Order: sequence, then structure tokens, then C-alpha cells
Amino acid sequence: MGKENDTTSMEVDGLKSNPSDSSSPKFSINVLQLLKSAQMQHGLRHGDYTRYRRYCTARLRRLYKSLKFTHGRGKYSRRVISENTVTDVRFLHVVLYTAERAWSHAMEKRQLPDGPNRRQRIYLIGRLRKAVKWASLFAQLCAVKADSRTSLEAEAYASYMKGNLLFEQDHNWDTALRNFKSARAVYEELGKYGDLENQLLCRERVEELEPSIRYCLHKIGNSNLQASELLHIGEMEGPALDLFKAKLEAVMAEARSQQAASMTEFHWLGHRFPISNAKTRVSILKAQELEKDIHGPNAESLPAEKKLAIFDKIFTAYQEARSCIRNDLVTAGTAENVKDELIGLDKAVSSVLGQRTIERNQLLVSIAKSKLTKQRDDKSEKASKPEELVRLYDLLLQNIADLSDLVTSGRDRKQEEIAFAEECAFRSSTFRAERCFYLAKSYSMAGKRTEAYALYQHALSLADNAMQKLQSMTNMDQAMMEELKTLYGNCRSNICIEHATGIMEEQKVPESLSKKISGISLSGVNKMEKFLVEKLDAYEPAVGDSDMKVPPRIEAFPPPFPAIARNPIVIDLAYNLIEFPSLENRTKKKGFISRFWG
Repeated sequence: MGKENDTTSMEVDGLKSNPSDSSSPKFSINVLQLLKSAQMQHGLRHGDYTRYRRYCTARLRRLYKSLKFTHGRGKYSRRVISENTVTDVRFLHVVLYTAERAWSHAMEKRQLPDGPNRRQRIYLIGRLRKAVKWASLFAQLCAVKADSRTSLEAEAYASYMKGNLLFEQDHNWDTALRNFKSARAVYEELGKYGDLENQLLCRERVEELEPSIRYCLHKIGNSNLQASELLHIGEMEGPALDLFKAKLEAVMAEARSQQAASMTEFHWLGHRFPISNAKTRVSILKAQELEKDIHGPNAESLPAEKKLAIFDKIFTAYQEARSCIRNDLVTAGTAENVKDELIGLDKAVSSVLGQRTIERNQLLVSIAKSKLTKQRDDKSEKASKPEELVRLYDLLLQNIADLSDLVTSGRDRKQEEIAFAEECAFRSSTFRAERCFYLAKSYSMAGKRTEAYALYQHALSLADNAMQKLQSMTNMDQAMMEELKTLYGNCRSNICIEHATGIMEEQKVPESLSKKISGISLSGVNKMEKFLVEKLDAYEPAVGDSDMKVPPRIEAFPPPFPAIARNPIVIDLAYNLIEFPSLENRTKKKGFISRFWG
């Protein structure tokens, strides 16, 4: 922080309009490509502004040392960057990275967990002012010392920074709109020229600027944009959109707080639970708004990946609500009525969370089914297996069992809870039939016909029982009935297929056995008695027929043990008949004393 303040505290003198020498070289910097590469490689790919700010600080330190443009030893000595100072392109890099460091520091403060407080917001705006100051200096220097393209990009960069400052200050929306439109116009023109990579980067920046422009128009009043449309705009990705997303989230949080003031109860299966905590109301309201995207009229057009992301946000919101409820339970003290209401509210929120978990797992099942049945031309895509569907249905059965236990845990059960428990039992039987079907399919793919046939029969009976239960229910779900009928038909067809395949394989057993026996010789001499290395002078194949699983006879491996000569075995038969002479006269006789002393 100290080094950063030292560096950014350099005062920028007003540039004098001295005519530059026409023979001086013009520097060229691809500003957008340079910044995009640095941002993606140093933290902004994952929104880590702290890491990017540290990179900018380290980069500035290296630039100062390489240019020998340090600010004194021990005592700080201010050195000004002006037109006459810029004799190397690295001086322009110094100004650019100083602006980037100030901007990333402001964005770091914007991404605090609970949002910046009043003091931090003042510091944030100060950092943005510093970024605007250095970006303006960069544009002025590039107008004199750089070529026309670099100067144009620098002007767009300065306009973008000015727009960010006004956007954060929440006033002068006309000026902010003018700056954003100026930057967009420049990038639209630059996107028509240059190499393909630069054109793509310019188009991406134009798309990133569009939400900020539309939001400015909305604030001015020249747009009929609704809040829901703003939310869809905020789903775009890119570092240039982070400030817009933070602003939009703050606006939506304020709107939720105002709307949550009128939300006093949570309705669930005929019960009404009062909500006293404001944070709990805001979290539940946020989850309910996200649920409208999944269950609304436009839900069918949403891609599966987007739905999964919305489910994650719903889970986060409900978990925050449960955390607030349990904190209230700890601080409730001995008030039994308050505790009972909080316990009931926690049960209701947990039940809704369980329902959304089941819906998410059903979405994963539909994705896996589409991958299992679809013929894919793209080999890089990972294929789905029946075992994955079996695992997902195991999760669904566990989820439905937990939800049923949670609903039936109360003493005084209402009619809605009894009907919901019956629905859980029916869905459990449906999931069990689906699981049995895909388990049979996995056995069929493994070639186990008997097990697959038995499992298909069991899945058929489970699907039949589930259809009978559904027909007996008062509010019959037609979509579920169609799904069960499809499962029933698939079970019947697969039973016939497995039966026929098993009979065909049984009839082929004698034929395959005879082919295997035909390759056996009683004399021990095979058709190919010689190896390839033994008949190199003859053009004969060393590989057998394609229908006979006989290994190629190229060389014997492991090699056989060769016979080697050894010494003859001599049996001495005369040894026992030889009389050897006595050697007692040669042995030394011991005296009487030597017997004691050895």
C-alpha cells in the first residue's frame, strides 16, 4: 500500500502544446489486447482484483527500474512524466499500468463481502478519480507520442474510465452515457480493421459496454427497460461489467429490502409462519424471484447450464435464510411460542430446499438421458452411461425419502401435508422403476442377458404399479402418465430384445465351440508347425485365420531351454573293496602328562 501510494502520488503536470519534432518516432501500443492479456493471466479470469492490483504494482516497479526513473533513494523525490520525458514506449506503459492499478484497487473495494461502507466508498471513488487522471494523461501523451490507432484506443480507454467514475457516483448520467457511447463508437470502428484477434476483442468490449449504456438510458428515463430485463443484461460476463453488476446488485438488494418490508409470513402446505428477521425475508424473497425464472413461461427456452446456475443461487439464498433462522433460535431464549414458530419456519424452508434439490437432480437426469440416447458426432464430448443414471436415481430416492420424513415429522398434520406425503410416495415408486430400468440396461450392455431380462421384468411391474397409483390420485399429472407409459413400452420392448438375443447367443454356442475344437490337434502338431523366423525363405503367413483366435507364430516366447553338454557322471564301484594300509605308526603317541594338558 505504501509503495502504491508513493507511485500514484506523482503529480501530473498539464501538458504543454509544444510542437513535437516531425522526425521523432511514433510509438505503437495495442492497448486493448495488452490489458486483456494481462487481466486474464493475472486474476481477472476469476474476478480476483487483489491479484491483478499486485501484478500492476510489480510491473510498475520493474518498469521504473528498467527506465532508471526511480523517485530517489530514502527520500522521495517527485519526477514528472511529460511529453519531453517520454523517450521510450515503456513510459507510456508506466502511465497505463498506474491507471490500471488505481482502477483494480477501486474494484477490489467494490467486491467486499458486505459491500463498501461509507468510508470505503469515499476511498473507492478516490481511486477511480486517480484512474481517470492517469487515463487522461495516457490519452494526452499518446496523442503526441503515439500513432493514430494507439491515440484512438487511449481516448476510448480514458472515456471508459470517466464513465466508470460517473457511474459509481450515481449522478451526471448524461455525461456518463456520453463517455460510454464515445468508447463504444471507437471500439466499433477499431473492430473493422486489424487482425482477427483484435477484431474479436473490440467486439467483446462493445458488448460489455452495452449494458452500462442501457442502464444509463434507464436512469435518464429515455428507456422503457424493466428491472427483469436489467437482470438478464447483468448475466453477461467480462471485467468491464463487474462495476455494472455490483451497481445492479446494490439496486436489486435495495428493492428487495423495500419489498421484504411487506412480506410478514411464509406460506407452506397450509401453514403460515411469521418472519420477523429482515435478512431472512430478503433471502427468501431473493430465492422466490429466482424460482420465477425456472418455473416461469420462459423456462423452456433456458439452456440447461443456465438453469443449473440459477439452482445454485437458489440454494445459496435458502441456506442464508436457514442460517438466519437458526441464529434467531439461539437468541430466542425461553420464549416457547417464538421457538415453535422458528422451528416451523426452518422446517418449511428446509422442505422447499429439498424440493428444489429434487428438481435440480431431475434436470441432471434429463441431461444424462439426452446424452445417452443422442447420436453424437463430436467424439470429444463425454458419453453418458446407464450407471450414471442409476447413481442419479439413487440420489433422487434419497432426496425424496428425506423430504418425506421431514414433512411427516409433525404431530398435527394438515390435509395438504398428507397429500404431499402421498405424492412423495408415488414419485419414489416412479424413481424406483426408472432406476431398475437403467440398471437392467447396464447389465444388458455388459452381456448379462439373464440378469437384464429379470430386471426389465421387475421394472415393468414397478412401472405398472406406479401407473395404477397415479390413476387413483385425484389430480393426475398427464406429463408423468406419459412418461410412465413410455417407460412401460421401453420395458416391454427390451424384454423381447433380451429374450431374442439370449436365444440367438444360445444357438451360437455349439458353432463357436466347434470352431474352437477344430483348432485342437491330438497329435500335438499344429497347422503352422514352424515359426516365422524358421521359414524366412518361404512366403507363408505367420497369422492364422481371422475367425480363429490363434496368436501369430513369429517367435517362441519365452524361448525354450537349449540342451548343453555337461561332465559325465562317474560311479566308483571299487571304493568299498579296497584295503588301505594302516597309518598308526605315523601318528604321534601322547604321554601320561600330555593327556591332561592336551
